[in-house]
This record gives sequence, C-alpha cells and structure tokens, in this order.
Amino acid sequence: MTEGGTTMRGHAGGAARHWEPGTQILWRYRENGGARIHIARPVTVVRDDSEVLAVWMAPGTECVKPVLADGTPVHREPLTTRYTKPRTVQKDRWFGTGVLKLARPGEPWSVWLFWEPGWRFKNWYVNLEEPLVRWAGGVDSEDHFLDISVQPDGGWHWRDEDEFAQAQRDGLMDPALARRVREAGRAAVAVIEAWGSPFSDGWENWRPDPSWAVPSLPQDWDRTAAHASP
Repeated sequence: MTEGGTTMRGHAGGAARHWEPGTQILWRYRENGGARIHIARPVTVVRDDSEVLAVWMAPGTECVKPVLADGTPVHREPLTTRYTKPRTVQKDRWFGTGVLKLARPGEPWSVWLFWEPGWRFKNWYVNLEEPLVRWAGGVDSEDHFLDISVQPDGGWHWRDEDEFAQAQRDGLMDPALARRVREAGRAAVAVIEAWGSPFSDGWENWRPDPSWAVPSLPQDWDRTAAHASP
C-alpha cells in the first residue's frame, strides 16, 4: 500500500485525511457479529475529498473473502445454515470486469458501478453498510446484508432480502440495527428516485488511468487499524 506525504494530503492531528489519486489502499469489511476482518480488497484511489471517496478495484485483483471452514463458498451453503457454520478466509482474485466504488463521508451505504466487457455500463449497486471508517492504510466497514440494484434507466429493486431476514434470525443483527438498515435503505431509495448524486454525476463514463498497476494484497491485510473519523 502506498502511504506517505507524497500521496496523502489534508493532515489533521498527524493523520492523513485524504489520499491523492493513484494511491493504493485497502477496502475492508469486518465479519458480522465479530471484530475479525474477513473481506479485504486492494483498490486504487480515483478521488478523495470532502464529497466522496472513489476507488477502483481492477480485474484480477487478489482479495480475501470468507468461506466455510471446509472451503465451501458461502453462497453455495443453504441459507438456513449459511451464517451459523464455522468460517475461515481464503485468498482469491476478483473475476470479471473491475468495480468503481463510491462512498460519501458518514453515509451508511456505498455505491458500486459495474460494466460488461467492452465498457458497456451494466448497473449501479447500493451496498448498505456501516459508514466507512478511515485509517492510514484504507477504510473499514461492516456489511448489512440488504442491498439495492439500480438499472441504467433508473429502475431499482431490493437485493438479498432473504439474507437480511436470515441474519436477523441467526442473531447477527438485532431489531434496532435492522430498523436502522431499513431506514438507510429507504433514504438511498429516495436519492435514487430523485436521481441525485452519485447517479447523476456521470461516473458511468469514467475510465481508469491505464498507467495504474493492479494493487497487491499486503501480507498484513488484516492488521489492526488505528481508526480516524469517517
């Protein structure tokens, strides 16, 4: 990961507040109901300021993802036991085209853009999650199961409502948190239906700098972070 005065700006209390475009950082998620990092994705900063953090996850990026203890992919496990069987983590590479991720400071979701091969825009994906928390090497969050898919014409639909319900049944999300997630989802829908930022900002026409190298996964991808404010 690239750190240091040449790639960071806006220092506050000794901690860098913003990364320069081209800086390589980690975008991580904690496991639900625990403190362990179980998703880690090296990404390249596209833009980072008071309005938005935008990062690019390139095709073929080596990542860390959760799997069941026997190596079974999580999505292949029946829903009734998906969140109760023991898990571990596994290194893998991001398949398909890359992903542009956008997050506004303090907002309980991030917006991801997907393309088909040949840069034909596919869709936006609203990932409901804890607001990103920054640290020297990247950002951390916790996924909240429920998501929203947004089509190029502005049509949208909920995603993973079954997983959201199962997580509540399995005790990974208490009623208060579930209510907050639903409220966040409704707030995101209001932005979608008003076609507010970032949907109206033209990000679907963005392209990565061809000089950017695919970031490497650091050996200490799960290191404990001294978190700064979102």
